[in-house]
Amino acid sequence: MIHLLGINHRTAEVAVREKIWFSDDEIRLFLPAVKEKFFDECFMISTCNRTELYGVTKAEIADTTTEELSTLLINEVTTTKHASPDVNQKHFYHLQDIHAVNHLMKVATGLDSMVLGDVQILNQLRDHYALASESKVSGPVVNKLLQSAVHAGKRTKTETEISKGAVSVSYAAVDLAAKIFFDLSEKKVLLIGAGETGELTAKHLVARGIGKLLITNRTLKKAEEVAASLNAVPVPFETFVSTLSDVDIVISSVGATEYVLTMQQLKEIVKGRKQSPLLIIDIGVPRNIDPAVNKFENVFLHDLDSLSQIVERNHARRRTCIPSVNGIILEELNEFNRWYLSHAIAPTIDHLRDVYDSIRKEELDVHIHKFSEKDKEIVDLLTRRIVHRLIQLPASELRNGKGDSRQQKEMKLQVIRELFGLHHHHEHLDTNEENIGEE
Repeated sequence: MIHLLGINHRTAEVAVREKIWFSDDEIRLFLPAVKEKFFDECFMISTCNRTELYGVTKAEIADTTTEELSTLLINEVTTTKHASPDVNQKHFYHLQDIHAVNHLMKVATGLDSMVLGDVQILNQLRDHYALASESKVSGPVVNKLLQSAVHAGKRTKTETEISKGAVSVSYAAVDLAAKIFFDLSEKKVLLIGAGETGELTAKHLVARGIGKLLITNRTLKKAEEVAASLNAVPVPFETFVSTLSDVDIVISSVGATEYVLTMQQLKEIVKGRKQSPLLIIDIGVPRNIDPAVNKFENVFLHDLDSLSQIVERNHARRRTCIPSVNGIILEELNEFNRWYLSHAIAPTIDHLRDVYDSIRKEELDVHIHKFSEKDKEIVDLLTRRIVHRLIQLPASELRNGKGDSRQQKEMKLQVIRELFGLHHHHEHLDTNEENIGEE
């Protein structure tokens, strides 16, 4: 049975989530330990927004109730992270089988992300799968589970628009600049403000391949730190106005009670720009730029309101994609479900065949002396065919039982095991790690 124990942005605030965050080294130590106690194979992902543990439970703990297993796993996680009593049972969710698989696919497709459609999680899933593989705790079910989830995420990215369009103000500012100038590689940007929003905006600019980035901040040291990390140029706050004569884009995000750029300051600058267009994006609260600068020819000012309208339109467009993404998830779930049942059925059918064949051989040993050498071959072939025919019916019924739910098929499987005294055993398949990577 597949189990998921998780904590995320929906169930716990960041102060709680960070107490359950596992570093890569911690995961390497934790997974083998938890596997030895509870699982045949397992996998964990831990990010700023979620920590989730997936595992295929051992046959030895089959009689453990869901509530008991949940308590044991929570205790294992919180004890390892020394997180009690700040983190407790109410912060966690515990899902089983198809519900656990469905949840992971929602994560991979961005439906369960803090920002709808954020599929950056795909790279994190691949990285964390590599940790499980490296720690030798993954197996055929985890391999197929991750393969299916990543495939759902990649299909979502290519077949829908749920990840398209800026849904944060900082990204919307950069997106707007890219749409207006098309090629940012030849443009020069001045970023006013190196706080959290300013730094995030700077990272988006660098990711878009901006030609040259200047960063100014009231505290020069902060501007220098951010500039150093992004190969940008720090500019003293007292002199940033002089840089406006040759920049193409200005993005401002500072906390100020007065305008950091006034109409009067820009008036002289505009004269020397020789009709060169200047895009100014003001994402400060209160506004950083005097709205009157929009009156200058070839100066184009956008503020937080206009960006917020862009963000909301993109959010609305992403929400319309949810049904399509759910359709992709359903297809991938059905495919995984077929594989999972086949994976569970194969060892039982093989074991049943062994039982039948053992009985066949015992009877042959008793009676084979009654036949001629030529007839012995015929009898051996005939009895093998009888065993094959006897196996066909239960195998076909288990795999294809028309109208049967998954639970009904699993119940039939259990009945066959109990009727024929078949012991639980697990089929070992080759891993399929390469399918988790890029196609």
